[in-house]
Amino acid sequence: MLVGAGLFAPLTANADAGPGDVIVTLGEDLSPAQRESLLSEMGTDESANIIEVSNAEEHEYLGDYIPAGQIGSNALSSAKITIGEPGSGVDVETNNINWVAEGMYANALVTAGVEDADIYVTAPSPISGTGALTGILKAYDAEAEGLSEERMQVANQEMVETGNLGDRIGIEEATELVTQIKETIAEENVENEDDLRALIQRIASDLGIELTEEELDGLVSLFLRMQDLDIDWNQLGDQVNQIRDNIGDWLEQEETQNFLQSVMDFFSELIDTVAGWFGGGESESGS
Repeated sequence: MLVGAGLFAPLTANADAGPGDVIVTLGEDLSPAQRESLLSEMGTDESANIIEVSNAEEHEYLGDYIPAGQIGSNALSSAKITIGEPGSGVDVETNNINWVAEGMYANALVTAGVEDADIYVTAPSPISGTGALTGILKAYDAEAEGLSEERMQVANQEMVETGNLGDRIGIEEATELVTQIKETIAEENVENEDDLRALIQRIASDLGIELTEEELDGLVSLFLRMQDLDIDWNQLGDQVNQIRDNIGDWLEQEETQNFLQSVMDFFSELIDTVAGWFGGGESESGS
């Protein structure tokens, strides 16, 4: 099922959107208090350019790929989109999103054709976050920003395929697999389905991932569908590399380093303590 052109109403403000401009998407079923709280969290208010997303839109857009129960009956996940400078890439941060990882959003948005944006996705309490992608793509009105309906559909399929695979092998591993497949397709000549299947199997093997036949078939189907789109694979490869750079920037930040060091210190102390339990003597810190 392709979403009809009437699902996403035109955003006249987006046609002239430039670096620094902000668009906010809000789930239609947020309570007034939740709405106010999320707007405050995003550093904005009701004066912002706000796009509302309904649960019916979530089901229409995602229903072919995930069960209705996982989509739920309320539209709650929301997002703040800040248009970036040309060439800055797509950077995603999440809060209270427990199924769709930041890399999954970024990968899917790049597939959809989104370029150069800082995106913050949040919710009033921990939820899957699947509906936020619908809201973000709705904000990037197809006519104003040049996103095709088919590319947006493939982006949704990619997010779901990655998430389902992540449930079994780990979300970071699944995201890395999909990212490397994109990078390799951008670099190598893939002429047919057999080539694509072999490429995916090779990359999975290199990453130490053993795919089931169903998972392999799902990825082959996804990337065959991608190859049927009007995608500049060299540009897509550049965008994927920018996603990696943005993640690298986060890892290099002083506060991130301090956080990671505190986590490592905690586990180091924990290991020393446990070792003391089994060593027959007192731990270094004493009783």
